[in-house]
Amino acid sequence: MEYIFPLKQHVGALSNPIVEKNAVVKRGEMIAKKPDDALGSNIFTSISGKVKDITEDKIIIQESNTDFSKYEKLKSSEPKDLIAESGLVGLGGAGFPTAVKLGMRFEDGKGTVVVNAAECEPILSHNIARIEDNPENLLNGLRIVMKLVNAEKGIIGLKGIHEKAVQALKEVTKDNNITIFELDNIYPMGEERAIIRESLGVLLKPDQLPSQADAIVINAETVLKVREIVEEKKPLIDKDLTVAGKLKESGSIHVLFDVPLGTPVGKIFDQCGGLGEEYGELIMGGPFTGKRTSVEEPIVKTTGGLIAAEKFLPTPDKIGVLVCACGADEERLRQQAASMNSEVVGVEFCKNAILMKNGSRKCLNPGICPGQVQKVMALKKAGAEAVLISNCTDCTNTVMSCAPQMKLPVYHCTDGSLRSVNHKLIRKFKG
Repeated sequence: MEYIFPLKQHVGALSNPIVEKNAVVKRGEMIAKKPDDALGSNIFTSISGKVKDITEDKIIIQESNTDFSKYEKLKSSEPKDLIAESGLVGLGGAGFPTAVKLGMRFEDGKGTVVVNAAECEPILSHNIARIEDNPENLLNGLRIVMKLVNAEKGIIGLKGIHEKAVQALKEVTKDNNITIFELDNIYPMGEERAIIRESLGVLLKPDQLPSQADAIVINAETVLKVREIVEEKKPLIDKDLTVAGKLKESGSIHVLFDVPLGTPVGKIFDQCGGLGEEYGELIMGGPFTGKRTSVEEPIVKTTGGLIAAEKFLPTPDKIGVLVCACGADEERLRQQAASMNSEVVGVEFCKNAILMKNGSRKCLNPGICPGQVQKVMALKKAGAEAVLISNCTDCTNTVMSCAPQMKLPVYHCTDGSLRSVNHKLIRKFKG
C-alpha cells in the first residue's frame, strides 16, 4: 500500500526532500528537511519501503515489511535539539513548529506553561484517553517543557466533565508548582486565549501572544510527544486520532493510538469497521473547525479526527450565513450550504470576529457573545429563509433567542457530525 507524505504539514515553508526515487527507507528515517533559515519542520517516514515518487508537494512510499514496533532513532542528544530534529509541530491543529515555540525562555523564571487538554471539539476524545491511560507521561512531558523555557509554574487545563482524567492527574501530581485546572464544558474552551483567560485571569487582545501574559500554551498531545522525543528519541511518525460517525457500526466512536502518518483516510475507516452505505461528507478534524477530506487523502501531523458525517438534510432554497471566529469560516460554510442545495443570499460576521492582517478572524473574547440579533435581522432582510451558523456555545444561545422568533430555522456547521454519533446538537445551551 502507498503512504503519502505532504511536504507541508506545518506552518512555514515546504520541506525539501532528501531521498531519491526508488530509494529504500526505514521507519523513522528522515525523508524531507526543513529549509535552512526558514520556518518549517523535518518529515520522517512512518513506514519502511521504497520511494515510489517525489512531486513538488509530496513523497509517496510503497510500504514493505514494516516492523511498527521499531524505528530509526533521532541523532541529537540535547532536549531542544531533539525537538528541533524530530519534526514536532503543534498537534492541536495549528501546526506551528514546537522547537520555535519552545525556543523562548522566561528570563525571570516566573513564566507559566499551560497545557491545553481541553479536548474542546465535540466527539474528539483521544487526548483524554491518553491521559487516562498514563497521566504520568503528560506530567513528565510538562516537566521537560518547563525546564526548557525556565518556567516557574505549570497548569494542565481540562474540562471538569472528564472526571476520570482529572482524578488520574491529581493522583500522580506531587509537584507543588503544577496545578490541575478544571474548565467549564463550553466551546471554545480550548482556544489559547480562552484557556489563559480562565486559568490565569488575563484576557489577551486578538493580536497578542500568550507570552504577553508570561505564558506558553501547548497542546496535550504535543507535550506527550515531547516526552517521547526526549526520553525515547522517537521522531514524529505516529499520531493519535478519534474516528467516528456513519460507519458500518453506526454512531460509533473509536480512539486510535499511534496511527502512522501518511496512512490513507480510507484505511483508517476500514480499521474501524468500514464506512456505512450513506454519509454526507468526510471531515478531517473536529465538527467545528474540521475540513472536508476524501478516502485517498493521508493522515498528517495536524490530523486530530476523522468523521463520516450524517447526510445533508433538505433545507430552504435561500440561506444566510453567520460566521463566528471560533468555528467554520465563510468558505467552509459556503461549501456546506452548496451541499445542502441552498443559495447563500447573505453573509454576516459575529461582532467579536475581528479581521486580522493575515485575512483570518479572531474573537475579541472567545466564548463570550456580544449578541447576534442585528446580524440575524440583516440576514432576514437579505432574503434568507434560514441561517447556517458556525457559532460558539454562547453565540448560538443568542442566535436561538432571536432567529426562531423571526421564523428562521437554524442550522449549525456541526450538525452532520453530531447527528452521525447521536450527539445533542449545538443549540440552546443551559449551563
